[in-house]
Amino acid sequence: MNEHNPAIENHGALAKNGASPVRRRFAARKLALPLIAILAALCLWRFVLAPRNAAPGDGAGAATTVAVARATRQDLSQYTTLSAEFVPYQNVSVHAKVAGYVKSIGVDIGDHVKTGEIMAVLEVPELNDDLNKASAQLSSSQAEVGQSQADFDDADLIYKRLVDVAKANPKLVAQQDLDNARAKDDSARSALDSAQKKVEENAAEVAKEKTLLEYCSIPAPFNGVITHRYADTGTLVQAGTASDTQTSPVVDVAEDDLLRLIFPTPESIVPVIHDGLPVEISVNALNLTFPGKVTRYAGKVDVSTRTMRTEVDVPNPDGKFTPGMYADVKLPIAGRKNVVAVPLQALSPGDEPTALVLDKDGRLEERKVTIGLETSTMAEILSGIQENELVVIGNRANLHPGERATGKLMDNSTLE
Repeated sequence: MNEHNPAIENHGALAKNGASPVRRRFAARKLALPLIAILAALCLWRFVLAPRNAAPGDGAGAATTVAVARATRQDLSQYTTLSAEFVPYQNVSVHAKVAGYVKSIGVDIGDHVKTGEIMAVLEVPELNDDLNKASAQLSSSQAEVGQSQADFDDADLIYKRLVDVAKANPKLVAQQDLDNARAKDDSARSALDSAQKKVEENAAEVAKEKTLLEYCSIPAPFNGVITHRYADTGTLVQAGTASDTQTSPVVDVAEDDLLRLIFPTPESIVPVIHDGLPVEISVNALNLTFPGKVTRYAGKVDVSTRTMRTEVDVPNPDGKFTPGMYADVKLPIAGRKNVVAVPLQALSPGDEPTALVLDKDGRLEERKVTIGLETSTMAEILSGIQENELVVIGNRANLHPGERATGKLMDNSTLE
């Protein structure tokens, strides 16, 4: 009787399927050999035959292209920008010199006036009466002078004749008669002097009244524009002569063909301010930039703001600028002449900056540099870089000292 053997059954089943365990292991080995050969070939290519990047300083591999700038000699200036405001060169409130009613006013806000142009006329009837009275008194005093002159001429003539007779014949003229004649002559002279002084006084009074009448016409003090009008026809205006009273002006006039550009200068910059200092003025509202010069400065620091008032005169014949406009004033605060300079982009940040220099052999060299004056785009080099040497600009994170490189020269003016 045959015993049941599972292994024989399994073997028979595998035999029937055509793949015994031995044959399966042999087939797996045959498949593994090509895979191992392929992996070996890849490793050989990667680590032996494939080109490798040159290590820094080994001289192998293609050179990296870098952007460079040339260290050149330049005049450097350090600037600061301050906010400024346009104001009229002159700005006054025009008051009436005499009290009266506005008879007519021929100007309004925005009107341009010329020096001496009549802007308003006041009506003051009593001034005409005062002038007539003073004129009458002048005429009367002038008549008195005429009479006094005649009296003096007579008295003086009589006295001189008596003196002549007394000299020729001393006994013919009594001394009493000479004394009386002399007294009348002196009295007539005094009366004439008094009458002449009275004429002068009355003439001065007439001139005063005429001047007051002239004050009834209010002229423009200078060429300018009317910025405010306070009175209309028929308005009663008070004389603006008393400092302890608040009188309303007739109009405000501002000179606008020449403006003052005023800006506060910080205390730290005060030492560099002087007449004629060149500045650059930018008016953002007009998208306009133009040069100017410091015209005047206060010469004293305001203790409350620690700034000094500084002014630039700006001609404005075409009315381009309007008082009250803001502007930016760019002024130099330090400068260096003919110094070696490189773009700021060539320097590393920090207290001890360095620069990558492309030497004559085409290799990168890292150097410590000492910098002097800095502007917004350039830095003065005191040591570490020589004139005409090439420095790498921009990002240098992937660059290493000793690495070969090819420089692409950039114009310094394009780096601003």
